[in-house]
Amino acid sequence: MMKDKENYLEYLKYNKNYSDKTILNYKLDLDDYFKYLEIEGLDYKGVEYEDLMGLFSHFDKLKLSAKSIRRHISTIKGFYKYLNSKEIVMNNPFNYVTLPKKEIKLPRYLSYPELLEIFNNLEIKTNYDLRDRLILELMYATGVRVSELVNIKVSDITLSNQSIRVFGKGSKERIVYFNNVCKNILEKYLKVYKELNKKNTDYLILNQKGDKLTPAGISYILNQIILKISFNKHITPHMLRHSFATHLLNNGCDLLTVQELLGHASISTTGIYTHVTLDHIKDVYYNCHPRGK
Repeated sequence: MMKDKENYLEYLKYNKNYSDKTILNYKLDLDDYFKYLEIEGLDYKGVEYEDLMGLFSHFDKLKLSAKSIRRHISTIKGFYKYLNSKEIVMNNPFNYVTLPKKEIKLPRYLSYPELLEIFNNLEIKTNYDLRDRLILELMYATGVRVSELVNIKVSDITLSNQSIRVFGKGSKERIVYFNNVCKNILEKYLKVYKELNKKNTDYLILNQKGDKLTPAGISYILNQIILKISFNKHITPHMLRHSFATHLLNNGCDLLTVQELLGHASISTTGIYTHVTLDHIKDVYYNCHPRGK
């Protein structure tokens, strides 16, 4: 059992180029599934559809959300697909499992005035203040994921055309762009970069030891910024990404371009932002139509 599971996780890492975080989530999902099999006295190689009737009750006991259950089922289905391709099992019982309805949660984002309040109140007194300002500017200017931000190297940046090469999910490469305000902060940061780069690394965003920052480190910095300027909202890296997408759409950018900039594999993923922009469209309609309301 363990060997097949480990081989599958290695397959995801080396053949599918999944990130370590994604692979850890897959491992945890499979661990939950194998606990169910152990409770029911089932062999994973001989599982049939009828054996899965109690699986959702098992998930309920684990207090999993509908989103988490969907991911668990997707993980296990992929595991059986892999086993089937290796002729370890002859069928995939999860092909017949119906997924719970997907929850639609509208992304939380900051308005442009709120972002200006943060930018205008963040004083730059030290090199690390400058780094913190760059983190904010880059995330809002490019819409990159926090995992992409921490992996940006100086060599990935082209100042002349204000672009950055980033590597998204599955090591998929794309180009993102930054504005003049961000460029100005970036150029100032690069002038003091050698002082911060205590370990001679090529990563752009560094901690005080000279190592690259982690996603948790970025979240901590954002929390400290909010405390420092007494901002009345908690902000996360993903909120800045959501703000980037929402503001582009509100200002007339088309959905396909936003999809490319965000690095979404499917336009349906980007489509959630259209729900957010409906209020803006309604306001424009009432303000522009001759009869108004």
